[in-house]
Amino acid sequence: MRKGLSKLFHSVGLNGFLLGIFVVIGMASLFPDLGSSESILPWKPVIEVGIALLFFFYGLKLDPAQFRSGLSNWRLHVLVQLTTFLGFPLLVMGLVTFIPGLDPNFALGISYLGALPSTVSASVVMVSIAGGNVAAAIFNASISSLFGVVFTPLWMRLSGGEVAGELDFWSSIVDLCFKVVLPVLLGLFLHRLLFPKIKPYLNRLKYLDQTVILTIVFTTFAESFSQKIFASFSWLNLGALALFMLAILVLVFGILFFLVRVLSFSREDQIAALFCGSTKSLVHGVAIGKVLFPSSSILGLVLLPVMLYHFQQLILGSILAKFFEKNKP
Repeated sequence: MRKGLSKLFHSVGLNGFLLGIFVVIGMASLFPDLGSSESILPWKPVIEVGIALLFFFYGLKLDPAQFRSGLSNWRLHVLVQLTTFLGFPLLVMGLVTFIPGLDPNFALGISYLGALPSTVSASVVMVSIAGGNVAAAIFNASISSLFGVVFTPLWMRLSGGEVAGELDFWSSIVDLCFKVVLPVLLGLFLHRLLFPKIKPYLNRLKYLDQTVILTIVFTTFAESFSQKIFASFSWLNLGALALFMLAILVLVFGILFFLVRVLSFSREDQIAALFCGSTKSLVHGVAIGKVLFPSSSILGLVLLPVMLYHFQQLILGSILAKFFEKNKP
């Protein structure tokens, strides 16, 4: 089982990527001036170009025919998208509002987590290993990414308190359309022409994603450390936040498990719904957050719950994927 988990972790980029996040956060704490807004290095244009390339290649990898064929399984799609953009945000808003003792500094990040779209690579890999409906997983993860451009900033405007009140909603939408949707659509349009040429290098493209994310994480946390944003938080605070993220993950997974049984989905559709509806995208969280929260000090606090949830969804998700694989009928 250990070898199987290790192979799965490697396939979703957990080993190197997780280590890389810890390394860049450590570097940011040691050399905050190097990645802060005062740095002589041109971080902003580099990151903006990186985000555009990231989503261009994401669109380039989408198969339009496979995307269209996924439209027919509407019950599954409705459940996943309603869970992602309605049930999950409402659940998180309720927990943030009514759970006593929750550090208010983390409330914005937890609300942001609830508003994010589903992850693509990890959920599809886990659905595939578990023996679920892979085509439906690809469709739902892909359409979720596009919906997130509108629904994520909308939820943050409704639930994010003072910071969200300062957001220019329509300006954010336009900015995200240029930086996310337009590159995706351009990649989708050029799929037939360029995809055969990049297909042999698909495994290497994940390093572009990871490099862009690590760069944003480094500069974000460098700015936060430079302004001493985390100085008041103890390891106890961070541990409590991690446990809270795990509780949310288990709760959402449990609710979905109940719903797919009640709705009498096939085993394959149940698996797709469980993984696509419970996961949240770190890639989109970082990229969209960079637009919604231009202040790196605020973005650092916002991303902390998202990263903790991301780590735990990979670990718990991989264990469940192996469980489903072993217990195929």
